[in-house]
Amino acid sequence: MKALPRLRGRHRRADLPAMLAALDEAVEALDGRAAPALLDRARAVSTRAGERLRLSGEHTVVALAGSTGSGKSSLFNVLSGADISPAGVRRPTTAKAFASVWGSDGAAPLVQWLGVPRRQTTWRHGPGLREEEASELDGLVLLDLPDHDSAVVEHQHEVDRLVELVDLLVWVVDPQKYADKLLHERYLRRLAAHESVTVVVLNQVDTVNPFAAAECADDLRRLIDEDGLRRSPVLTTSARTGAGIDALRGLLADAVTKRRARNDRLVADVEEVVEAMVGTVSAGEPAGVASAERGRLVDALATSAGVPVIGSAVEESWQLRASGLLGWQPTRWVRRLRPDPLRRLHLTGDAKREVHAALVRSSVPEPTPVQRAQVDTAVRDVCDAVAADLPAPWQRAVRAAAVGHSGDVRDRLDQAVVSTDLGIDRVPLWWRAGAAVQWLLAAAAVVGGLWLLALGFGSYLRLPDAPTPELAGIAVPTLLLVGGVLLGLLLAAAGRLLVRGGAVTRRRRAESRLRSAIERVADELMLGPVEAELARHAHARLALERARTG
Repeated sequence: MKALPRLRGRHRRADLPAMLAALDEAVEALDGRAAPALLDRARAVSTRAGERLRLSGEHTVVALAGSTGSGKSSLFNVLSGADISPAGVRRPTTAKAFASVWGSDGAAPLVQWLGVPRRQTTWRHGPGLREEEASELDGLVLLDLPDHDSAVVEHQHEVDRLVELVDLLVWVVDPQKYADKLLHERYLRRLAAHESVTVVVLNQVDTVNPFAAAECADDLRRLIDEDGLRRSPVLTTSARTGAGIDALRGLLADAVTKRRARNDRLVADVEEVVEAMVGTVSAGEPAGVASAERGRLVDALATSAGVPVIGSAVEESWQLRASGLLGWQPTRWVRRLRPDPLRRLHLTGDAKREVHAALVRSSVPEPTPVQRAQVDTAVRDVCDAVAADLPAPWQRAVRAAAVGHSGDVRDRLDQAVVSTDLGIDRVPLWWRAGAAVQWLLAAAAVVGGLWLLALGFGSYLRLPDAPTPELAGIAVPTLLLVGGVLLGLLLAAAGRLLVRGGAVTRRRRAESRLRSAIERVADELMLGPVEAELARHAHARLALERARTG
């Protein structure tokens, strides 16, 4: 005895709930980065699958679909054992399907979800079925759909709706219209991903001779293979003579017994939409922001934020402050004619402390058009480097992320500059020691000068010469005056030489601290969003992989 055809499912081990969860994650990650119609389709698949999983898993929904005159209503009645659906060349006026249900426990919500009217639903098999035939089909919900080629648009819409909902599709064709272009292009080719839950039945084989019926069956097999349904069974039947009915009933009984069609159908739905979404992500992941692009961006931001200007001001301010302590005392007043360059920029310690109480703007010059262009170029280089291999929507998203906070960058850079400790508020101890020595030398020069003036004034008044101590043959007053002045000038000159190197060090240290602060701003407002977008792409790609593999 020839074995009955069986559906060859390929999704028995698929974890459908996990696939749906991954699909939802992918849709969320792809929002705004894929075509809205595709995302709506994915959401519809997820919603429909979730609803079907919550309904009866003990029932398998099978739909008989076909064109006018294919005899599917006759097949429906034969399988149901009663004349439930009106058969004939002209279809009934109703735009709804007919249903025959074997096993009513838990089936009512499922039939309601399918949208089949109660008056067109039969809950008991007819007298034309033997008891053993009816028991084999226990758990079957058999639908007779309207004609897909009906001139009534509502009928076509109903077919399209139910084709998306049922677990197993049985397409009924006849020897005259089995090659109908509308059937193959609108339905069968689009169901290539659902070959494990699709059956094609060549009905009314009694209307042609056996040789012609065999030729039609072979040609039909060729056509559905070309449609991509190579795993879908092809059966030949005759509702009038009963030929092939046992084979069809056996196939349905096998599907009902194994209760696999629902899972296979839903998994195929998910796989199909996931395959359509695969092109929305890159095959691999970009390496992220490279250190070279990162460095160029921070350099451009540092220049636009005035870091070189501030560095020069730090160097000048350090030397100016040093001259106030180490400089020769009689010339220190000149320093007052040279204001502190950091104070002009509002970057002194007082301004820095005020930033905690209120926003303090610096007086650093606004970036020039050239500097702004350098920043724009650096941002573009970052985006081009990390998004070169990404699909166009992701490239646009990366660029939008990089410039999304551009209006805040200038203020944040200025705040970073104002709040950065430039490292020049502390006075070195040797400065204080040098200042004390300068005061002593100045005092010695003043004492020596006054002493010499007193001696000169006494000589002018012809007073007796006061004894004047000597040291190495030089009068002590002269030694105090000349030594105090010369040593003071020498100390000031040495101090300038020593401070010059320290000023350069302070400048580099201040620029390094400013750069670190600017780097944090770049990470938060520019590079961070770019990395987040890349992480979102990685999440979407991995979610699609999980949704595809289960």
